[in-house]
Amino acid sequence: MAEAFAKATAENRAALVGYLPAGFPTQQGGIDALTAMVGAGVDVVEVGLPYSDPVLDGPTIQQAADRALAGGTRIKDVLATVEAVAATGAATVVMTYWNPVLRYGVERFAADLAAAGGAGLITPDLTPDSGADWLAASDARDLDRIFLVAPSSSPERTAMTVKACRGFVYATAVMGVTGAREQTSEAAPPLVARIKTIMRENGVELPVGVGLGVSNGTQAAEVASYADGVIVGSAFVRRLLDAPDVATGVAGCAELAADLAAGVRARR
Repeated sequence: MAEAFAKATAENRAALVGYLPAGFPTQQGGIDALTAMVGAGVDVVEVGLPYSDPVLDGPTIQQAADRALAGGTRIKDVLATVEAVAATGAATVVMTYWNPVLRYGVERFAADLAAAGGAGLITPDLTPDSGADWLAASDARDLDRIFLVAPSSSPERTAMTVKACRGFVYATAVMGVTGAREQTSEAAPPLVARIKTIMRENGVELPVGVGLGVSNGTQAAEVASYADGVIVGSAFVRRLLDAPDVATGVAGCAELAADLAAGVRARR
């Protein structure tokens, strides 16, 4: 993860982070789409672990996760996706709610993720003060851990969160669920500035990625003007949902990734 962000910084741009749930639209189709996204300019890949109660996800990602679960996707398939995508050289993390990890076993999950070449976890419903098992397991396996900071996070909780993060800090640009939006959030620039100030005050040096809402290169350029990473999920999922077949959807994801990659290079 550090290498991916350092490379982007050396090129005077933000990193592009792309998300798809594993097993969607099929197991191989998801791998093909993520691989195509990397080829078109995605620096960091988030492999979603489909879950039946995705409290942060909007209807687009929920629909994709439902299809993946109906198709039989399980944690072993998520790890297989991670292994395939990590083989491209892209930094690959899992985006997951915490209950599946608990059911699988925290230490077992960390070991299997590391063995698959995964870089770490993004855990939207886990906070550092309730994640002692994960802090220990990620330290033991040298895995990155990405926690979320919201516009409503207090300075004290923000400080606690950034000190526990490794890889990058995930700034959620809106108070709501995921989903592509017509405009990026006005709350995002001051949130990023506040996070960076708190990191400096606490001796933390990490990139800050902004997620929730970006759907095109123009929006990516706007976010890249103040953030270190631009995170895109629902827009990629929508390309696959709207496609008449898997091949067309994969091509659509590559096309979108190229547009977003141009965007993150346009405003620095």
